[in-house]
Amino acid sequence: YPPLPALPTISGTVPGDAFAQAVSQVIIAASKDDTLPILTGVRMEIEDDLITLLATDRYRLAMREVPWKPVTPGISTSALVKAKTLNEVAKTLGNSGDINLALADDDSRLIGFESGGRTTTSLLVDGDYPKIRSLFPDSTPIHATVQTQELVEAVRRVSLVAERNTPVRLAFTDGLLHLDAGTGEDAQASEELEAQLSGDDITVAFNPHYLVEGLSVIETKFVRFSFTTAPKPAMITAQADADGEDQDDYRYLVMPVRLPN
Repeated sequence: YPPLPALPTISGTVPGDAFAQAVSQVIIAASKDDTLPILTGVRMEIEDDLITLLATDRYRLAMREVPWKPVTPGISTSALVKAKTLNEVAKTLGNSGDINLALADDDSRLIGFESGGRTTTSLLVDGDYPKIRSLFPDSTPIHATVQTQELVEAVRRVSLVAERNTPVRLAFTDGLLHLDAGTGEDAQASEELEAQLSGDDITVAFNPHYLVEGLSVIETKFVRFSFTTAPKPAMITAQADADGEDQDDYRYLVMPVRLPN
């Protein structure tokens, strides 16, 4: 076997459990299409004491921020890491306490992760990652809050009855969320859930798989949908209480599906 590349110099440490959770929340949005290798990666942006993970497959975008302790204060760098590599790191090192993160500062294009005596080194993905941070909306006049688990289960039930990958339609009015899937001769299913709405009534449709994946990695009791207008992507964030503020360390942006008139 060829010798394994040496671990680059340690750049800092990140709590293993927080890093593993962040990876699980972001890699769902990484592309599985190897013809676009750049999008199969997760972009790690490091600015001082914050690591931001970003991934997109062009239909949705996930972003999660994790605090870390850099060796060099004021560090500013980025790396594009294979989603599969990060998934392995999260599974094997996520429960071992702090993870040492090692970023090569030469042309070797290596990244390393070390914890509890176990090490993973990987080549970075080559190429320029699209500037996707700007896709998150600055202001969202419409907000809706729903119980996370109730919504996940309702979307699953409604989409089971409809044809595979039929969009699930969500109609938000104050106090109520009406879900349905299927039109015409397709099997139809509908459900209603309690919801709080701030702003105008809004109806949007989503790919149920993308919706369930994004909701399933949110661990709070409630989830918030933030909208600009119905045709624009919706932002999903975690919210601990029905009347509280949302938490913006994890953001999941999902494209709506155009509905036939």
